[in-house]
Amino acid sequence: MPEGHSVHRIARQFARRFVGRAVRVSSPQGRFAEGAAMLDGRTMTDAKAVGKQMFLDFEDGLWLRVHLGIYGAWDFAGALELDAPTASAGGRMGQTNQRGTVVGEHEDSLASIGAPRRARLRMAEQEKVTETVETWPPEPVGQVRVRLLTDETVADLRGPTACEVLDDAGVRAVLDRLGPDPQLDDGPEAEAKFVERLTKSAKAVGLQLMDQSVVAGIGNVYRAEILFRARMNPHTPARTISAEQARDLWADWSRLLEIGVTTGQMMTMDGLDEAAHRRALASRADRHWVYKREGLPCRVCGTHIVLEEMGNRKLYWCPQCQA
Repeated sequence: MPEGHSVHRIARQFARRFVGRAVRVSSPQGRFAEGAAMLDGRTMTDAKAVGKQMFLDFEDGLWLRVHLGIYGAWDFAGALELDAPTASAGGRMGQTNQRGTVVGEHEDSLASIGAPRRARLRMAEQEKVTETVETWPPEPVGQVRVRLLTDETVADLRGPTACEVLDDAGVRAVLDRLGPDPQLDDGPEAEAKFVERLTKSAKAVGLQLMDQSVVAGIGNVYRAEILFRARMNPHTPARTISAEQARDLWADWSRLLEIGVTTGQMMTMDGLDEAAHRRALASRADRHWVYKREGLPCRVCGTHIVLEEMGNRKLYWCPQCQA
């Protein structure tokens, strides 16, 4: 499932290529025909992500809310901007099984990797520039729930968990259920809200960090990595965590999220030399402390990383470093 950094990057693409433009909205699949008719022809006025959810604001107080869930993805084509330093192979922007090679040290636009102006970019857990668009607009491929089209850019949505038109009150009701997102507010009030919501429960901290009403945007990868970086046992009752420890978790999540939004990668290891950093950008196997490393020796102590299930999701941790 796409974690917070991916959804913020998708929102950036909308902000750059759709906001301020009239948008033709359709539902090639037909399942969103009524909602598409409500938005068709309106100007998009804002695009923002809150945790794993995205909100596209149209004139006259209508919003398109999208939660990609496990299978959702956006395919963009046309005039695009790519601000990630990584070209991933065979994936979707938003997902975490990123593989591929680093093209140069940074990529600031599609042109920087030799892509034509009308390229196709898939965004879900991964980002991938795929084939050239030969005709305009390109024909929808697969079961496209929603198509958003301007004169220069098209965005096709497939397989979302949630896709609905809301008014301002509906958006506010959704936002009120979400925890803080440090990309939107990393000030003392957001930090205090996180600390209060995290530590009020007797649930395990590994469950609390995945609760979107506690903190918005953390998923399986960041949960495992943040807890390892804190040397914290994921089974620790959250209410036993001190305020200082909770603030440290918030600060580390803020740092990792910023790295993810900037680079497009869930880079959770630090202190790497230049060669190791490039390997980490190119391969997830060199990017994380514990995630997807079950049975392998801990990078710090050598104890084998444990895989178990917590809250119906896979949990990776070191029983020595996080004892």
